[in-house]
Amino acid sequence: MTLGWLVVATFNGCVALSMAEICSAYPTSGGLYYWSAKLAGNEWAPLASWVTGWFNIVGQWACTTSVDFSLAQLIQVIILLSTGGANGGGYLASKYVVLAIYTAILVVHGLINSLHIQWLSWFGQLGALWNVAGVFVLVILVPSVAKERASAEFVFTHLNTDNGMGIHSKAYILAVGLLMSQYSSIGYDTSAHMTEETKKADWSGPMGIVYSVALSSVFGWVYLLALTSVVTDIPYLLDTGNDAGGYAIAQALYDTFRRRYGTGAGGIACLVIIAVAVFLCGTACVTSNSRMGYAFSRDGAMPFSHLWYRVNKQEVPFNVVWLSVSVAFVMALTSLGSQVAFQAMVSIATLGLYIAYALPIFFRVTTARKSFVPGPFHLGRCGIAVGSVAVLWVALVTVLFCLPVAYPVAKDTFNYTPVAVGGVLVLSLVAWVLHARFWFRGPITNV
Repeated sequence: MTLGWLVVATFNGCVALSMAEICSAYPTSGGLYYWSAKLAGNEWAPLASWVTGWFNIVGQWACTTSVDFSLAQLIQVIILLSTGGANGGGYLASKYVVLAIYTAILVVHGLINSLHIQWLSWFGQLGALWNVAGVFVLVILVPSVAKERASAEFVFTHLNTDNGMGIHSKAYILAVGLLMSQYSSIGYDTSAHMTEETKKADWSGPMGIVYSVALSSVFGWVYLLALTSVVTDIPYLLDTGNDAGGYAIAQALYDTFRRRYGTGAGGIACLVIIAVAVFLCGTACVTSNSRMGYAFSRDGAMPFSHLWYRVNKQEVPFNVVWLSVSVAFVMALTSLGSQVAFQAMVSIATLGLYIAYALPIFFRVTTARKSFVPGPFHLGRCGIAVGSVAVLWVALVTVLFCLPVAYPVAKDTFNYTPVAVGGVLVLSLVAWVLHARFWFRGPITNV
């Protein structure tokens, strides 16, 4: 968690800087798929735009699903601990109750995103303030309350080889552990999708991308240090027989306050702070998802496009907001059958979005190497080098995240990432060959 975050933050910065440079040149709600169309050249523009767009929107649907379902699981753990814990007769919600909580969260996010853009701006500012203030409180409170703290050596060098997953190589653990940091850092294309509703879009759009990644990298690492300082017994925290039912961070916070004060109420309060932050994150996910869906359907790339790109009197793409909510609900139904299948959603969210991020950058450093006209925000002579590093990083993590996460490989431990991400690629290409190539010409020019 600690070392992996620094590695990801470094290379993620290259991805963000390259995206910001392109965003400054092409500030439009279409974002990534529009950039691919403009940078790939006339011959390849339609196909590049089509594949990028579908990776982007499917990744965003999966992102909304994973964020809101994670929140539902966190709420379930908060209820469990508040009612006495798993060992004290606490209420452990069934998977159907968790799905009901998830549905309620989705509906609230849909209602918020149906409001005027000024309300969304307010929620965005609240999210930024809450994340900064929440991290500040937790970083000071948690280590100061803890009676038992992990040593610096443990925090920065310990890799859990005694994990019951058959993986004992420290290098392998560090490599596959990067998924947590990569997943935590996705979604910064939101600034690009909101540019058509933003003043001075060719500057504020790229600045939104850069600042969000820079601030989350710094605050996220400090937050992780505070959390890992109270992680002293990993097997116990992961044990499904503990009070939190194996929800490791919840158990760590709960125990920290219980050892000091005889009650875990303070730990539950910390979990509520985290839950509010996740809720505001989910709100932003639906916002970004709906704007991407609006732009993609405006260019005719989605089935029944004429329904999705309509806006209401408040100039909100109302129909596509609820399409995003509905698709996210359907995706979560996989949790009823297999938790392993649902975990593939996190993989789609992470790799799907990063592939969509990398494609326009790849075209920027290849086909548009000499023809690219930068906007107010640009990297100058460093643009090609930074973009090349970004593309190579995404290629590397794509391979890493397709590796097995347990040995021996069985149906309950199989890594479905190659199937899920490969499925998006295959389906988009099949749709292109059989149908879309005859009519889709990329983003529609209306000026």
